[in-house]
Amino acid sequence: MRHIPLRRRVAAACTGVVAVGALTLAGLTGSATAAPEPRATPASTPDAALLRAMERDLGLTPAEARQRIAGEAAATDIAATLKQRLGASFAGARVTGDGAILIVATTDPAERRAITAAGARAERADHGLAELEAAKAGLDAAAGRRAPVGVPLWYVDTTASRVVLQATDRAAADRFAAAAGVDRALVKVVRASEEPRTYADLRGGDAYYMNGSGRCSVGFPVKRGASQAGFVTAGHCGTVGTTTTGVNQQAQGTFQGSTFPGRDYAWVATNANWTPRNLVNGYGNADVTVAGSTQALVGASICRSGSTTGWRCGTVQQLNTSVTYPQGTVSGVTRTSVCAEPGDSGGSFISGNQAQGMTSGGSGNCSQGGTTYFQPLAPALSAYGLALVASNDGGGPGPTDPPTEPGGTWEAGTAYAVGATVTYGGTTYRCLQAHTAQAGWQPPNTPSLWQRV
Repeated sequence: MRHIPLRRRVAAACTGVVAVGALTLAGLTGSATAAPEPRATPASTPDAALLRAMERDLGLTPAEARQRIAGEAAATDIAATLKQRLGASFAGARVTGDGAILIVATTDPAERRAITAAGARAERADHGLAELEAAKAGLDAAAGRRAPVGVPLWYVDTTASRVVLQATDRAAADRFAAAAGVDRALVKVVRASEEPRTYADLRGGDAYYMNGSGRCSVGFPVKRGASQAGFVTAGHCGTVGTTTTGVNQQAQGTFQGSTFPGRDYAWVATNANWTPRNLVNGYGNADVTVAGSTQALVGASICRSGSTTGWRCGTVQQLNTSVTYPQGTVSGVTRTSVCAEPGDSGGSFISGNQAQGMTSGGSGNCSQGGTTYFQPLAPALSAYGLALVASNDGGGPGPTDPPTEPGGTWEAGTAYAVGATVTYGGTTYRCLQAHTAQAGWQPPNTPSLWQRV
């Protein structure tokens, strides 16, 4: 199969394994790194629409789906703490099974005790995550100079502890790795089995129309500054200046920024007739509330809302994947087992109540199944200086009535370096990863970015 772009045209093995639901942060008491605070909005109370979609696509009962979401949220916090503690020996984390068992890999056998003490399964790896991501960055740079022929997909596979290249033949993969100057020992080549294509066809998942000639889906409502509302979507849906009409066929907005290929994100500024909400279209069910944007782990459940196929669910397969469409290579996307079809492009990916990103492309369809990639949300927000419309208390405030902050020095829109400290709600936090703060990324909600001190 080959990756084909689509646009919806408008016709005139270790002991100490514990199910994540039972994981506790107390397992790290006494370690050098303090455990992160639990997220402010419980993942144990997901929306009914999301539960029904998980029941249909993952074969889970509502109770099992709630337990899995809660377990995955706990696993995310524990994995963030272990990543900080293990440093260069950290080789990736994932969850597996309906019980959401957390697996953390390390290159240092001496760290196995700390991992199992936290309630996770320790796994030996040949290469650290940082080393593999550096190799993938080399491949991405080479693809930016010239898109590879015969290599439609590559990604860091922490299970194999390699950068996996899907290729039509080994020679194509060897040429690509050589052009990138990547150590061949870090690479695993598998035969290409996918044909990624773009799904080109103010609430996440709603349809919108480009210049009256195509249809895509809204990713997530956003704000720019104090008053300008809009939404993020896929870059391949339109170029700067493309006008949009909404699901009601009324004038809606204009593309202000668009990047594709390389990345696949864009943002549309909407007119005053459109009020963005922190909601994702439930397509016949209750809408899903967006509370934040904590990144889901590999193996976590994830669902998508789009204007062609509505709600569909699956699991996260790989983070930081690069995929080559006929138009060129897109890097930094997340690979999932969720199906999608033309017109779903740009639509919302969400895990629990945490926004993940916008539908980019994939292979297959929702009749036979397939693979879909999404553009993570954070790079789009950072590129265009946007803030996600979200609510930490699960409510539905729009851009004119943001949730009240509890006070402190943390502020959305500020660039924070590693080691910087802020106060929030009377508590001090230290920055773990350099980033520009966005609405919804308050320190208690983002343990991958902030550590309580």
